[in-house]
This record gives sequence, C-alpha cells and structure tokens, in this order.
Amino acid sequence: MTDEQINAAIAKACGWRKEDGAYMWTANGINYTCPKLWDWCNDLNAMHEAERSLHELLREMYVRKLLAEVAYFPTYLWDVLTAPPRSRAKAFLRMLGKWEEAK
Repeated sequence: MTDEQINAAIAKACGWRKEDGAYMWTANGINYTCPKLWDWCNDLNAMHEAERSLHELLREMYVRKLLAEVAYFPTYLWDVLTAPPRSRAKAFLRMLGKWEEAK
C-alpha cells in the first residue's frame, strides 16, 4: 500500500470522515476538524493516537501483529517499543484486516 492508501485506511478505521472539504472525527462527543489527513505512516504521534483508539480487546492482537512485523525474536519487546510509524501503521491495518499487498 502507498502512504496515501495507508493514511486513508487508518483515518477511516479511526472514524474520520470528510465534510465540506475538511476532515472530521468525533471524540468524547466533540467534533474535531483538520484540513488534511494526518500522516500516520511517518508521524509517531499520529500512530500513538491510532493505537489509543483501539478497544482493549484489540490491543493484544495489535501487539502480536506488530511483533510479527518488527521483532527478530518472537518476544523481543524493544523492537515493539522502538517500531517506526510505518511498521505500526502496517500492523494496525493487518490487525483490522484492511492491509492490501502491493500489486
């Protein structure tokens, strides 16, 4: 997937929508707007927000996908803690079943 495809898929998974040319999402009953999508592929802070949006039951699945993506040893925690944003984004979408391999 391209960065643009990844960012669009994560935005949709996190409840973002486009209205009147701006991107919107709702958190705690408050609507937020942003003129453009966040760059989840390259911004660790954006990925942290996506990770925080996961329901508790999905977090373990996400960590397992992230381990499979970045760890050389199946339980090497340091690789997970220092995983770059693109690896996190890929694991996030894999966990949701939204990852598409490049054609």
